Formats: sequence, C-alpha cells, structure tokens
Amino acid sequence: MDFNNNFGQFTGQEVTNEGYGVAFENPFVKNESTILSRSFTWMAIGLGISAISALLGYNYFLQTIASLYIPLIIIELILVLAMSFGIKKMSDTVAKICFIAYSVVNGVTLSSIFVVYTSASIYSTFFVTAAMFGAAAFYGKVTNKDLSSWGTFLLMGLVGLIIAGIVNIFIGNSMLEFFISLIGIVIFIGLTAYDVYKIKNYANDYPYIQDNSAEKISVFFALQLYLDFINIFLKLLRFMGKRKN
Repeated sequence: MDFNNNFGQFTGQEVTNEGYGVAFENPFVKNESTILSRSFTWMAIGLGISAISALLGYNYFLQTIASLYIPLIIIELILVLAMSFGIKKMSDTVAKICFIAYSVVNGVTLSSIFVVYTSASIYSTFFVTAAMFGAAAFYGKVTNKDLSSWGTFLLMGLVGLIIAGIVNIFIGNSMLEFFISLIGIVIFIGLTAYDVYKIKNYANDYPYIQDNSAEKISVFFALQLYLDFINIFLKLLRFMGKRKN
C-alpha cells in the first residue's frame, strides 16, 4: 500500500522535511506518538458518547428510536461516507463534528441491545472486547512485520461477510449466523492490528505535519478504530450476551 500517496490525499498538501535539519533528535517517534495518541483519544471519546447516547436512548426514547431506526441507519451511512470521501476538503472542526454526530447516532441505534441482552452481559462483553482490541492494537503498534498485504485480504473477507449477512436475512439460518459472527470477530481483530499499523506508517512517512492536518487525520483514523471496536463488540455479544427472559 502506498502510504505516502494516501496521506497526501487526506491532507491535500505537500509535506517536506526541509528547514528542520537536526532540530528534532527523533521526530518519527514524536509524531507517531502524537497521531496514535490523538486517534485513540478520539476513539475513546466516540465510544463514551455512544455509550451515553445508548443509555439515554434506552431509558427515554426507545419507542421513538424504534420508529426512526431506518432513517438513523441512513444518517450513519451518510456520515461515514462523508468522512471517507470528503476528509480531504473538510476542516478539522467539520471532521470532529461529523465524528461526534456519528457517535451519537450510532449510540442511539445501539439502544436496542439493552432490550435483548442483560446489562451485566453487555458490560462484561465490553470489557472482553476492550482486552481483545487492545491486544490487536498493541500487535499492530510493535510488530516489525509488513502488514500491508493484510488490507486487501481483510477487505475481501469483509465484503464476503456482508454478502453472507444479507443472504442470511432471507434464509434465517442459525448456523450460518454463528459462523458469520465468528469469522467477523477474526476479521475485525485483524483490521484493528492493520489499522494501527497503517496509522504508525502514515506518521512515520510524514513526521512533519501541520497541527490541523494531524488533528483531522487523527479523527479519521479514530473512526476506523471505533468501527473495529464496535463490530468486535457486537459480534462477541452474540456469543457472550445473556438474553433477557
């Protein structure tokens, strides 16, 4: 994967090393840490917002949410597409607003899990998800292996997973649903490691990034990490979630 070309598409500007000389003893580590920490910080903010939105939605707006479920899903899709394809033209402020809005809407749509599963099993699944996500992210951060080839393989797996999920909506096969969830966990754990690896390489390839550009790209990366976490959580919930009577 050409990290340099992709990052240029995000920032929309040329970044060079001229004028810095030896002013920074180890600029790669400094900037890598900055972008990684900002990405994880924004991901954590998004998860917190979604958790609060889900609890408020369940306690106060559940009937309204049920009637607006499809429009909410469409809004989520629009926000993700807007950030995915419009990040180059967005300001860092607009990118943050889109990410926060997505976190709120997604949290609201997740309110339904409190109807199906007990609160205790939801919380325990969340902590297991955090442990699995953290292990995969740590691997992506510290590995010396080239994970570039993972992107295409995982994308193909994700497309296959989506197709299988759509098919199963019509046939309702419980065994197929089991395997979809199991394979989904593996795919999104792999995507977590790959996405962290990708963030690290972007930061290393462009150690001198203007602060607003770094903030914008960090929010975009945070969205990817957020989606990885949420999908692992939802897939695990099918195995660990205790349904209400």
